[in-house]
Amino acid sequence: MPVELSEFTVYFLIIASMITSFVSAAFGIGGGAILLGLLALKLPPIALLPIHGIVQIGSNMGRAIIFFKDIKTGPLIPFCLGTILGATLGGSLFIQIEPWLIQLAVGIFILWSVFGKIPAIGATHVLFGGVFTGFLTMFFGASGTVVAGMVKTMKLEPIKHLATHSALMTIQHFIKVIVFGFVGFAYAEYSLLIIAMIISGFIGTLIGKKVLVKLGHKYFKIVLNVVLTLISLNLMWNAITISNIF
Repeated sequence: MPVELSEFTVYFLIIASMITSFVSAAFGIGGGAILLGLLALKLPPIALLPIHGIVQIGSNMGRAIIFFKDIKTGPLIPFCLGTILGATLGGSLFIQIEPWLIQLAVGIFILWSVFGKIPAIGATHVLFGGVFTGFLTMFFGASGTVVAGMVKTMKLEPIKHLATHSALMTIQHFIKVIVFGFVGFAYAEYSLLIIAMIISGFIGTLIGKKVLVKLGHKYFKIVLNVVLTLISLNLMWNAITISNIF
């Protein structure tokens, strides 16, 4: 384990991975953003986004495997191509864009996805969605809420929504991890922590699956909209605070 992390911190992060994976599997959204916030409390800034990305690969891949037959496959290839373009661009411009402006744009988009009427997403829209979210994930890590807004417009059943969202996020986090590797982040030092968090995350996914399958049709849409709204409002408030617009 990394020498700068205490034993308590290691156990804290492993348990956090399990709980947030449960949240994502049971509620369809939110776990990745929560995990990012918890990691930010304990990890060095340089390690935050790379570690979050690789752990989220394990978490989302676990859900994609469990719900494999329910994945809507049409968006996968265009989203992958878009993410490659967006992540590459984001990696090259990382230090040149004001973070508050990106937060504000994402918050508005998420809020629009809840209360607005976004047209159904076809293959072309998914391509541009991949570019946009691939670019954003290099700055915040947790682009899952924006991708969830895209998937929401497809009007899928709860389990199909979760499966498709998990597959898209697996693709995006995988590409992001590769880009961070190219810019020089060394994952080896954190390998044992990463493996432990992936395993605990998979356990959380299995538990969350049972909750979604039994109760998902009753609460899914309400919970999804509430979570998306709260996250969007928080992003916009943070953006306004940081920017000193008022």
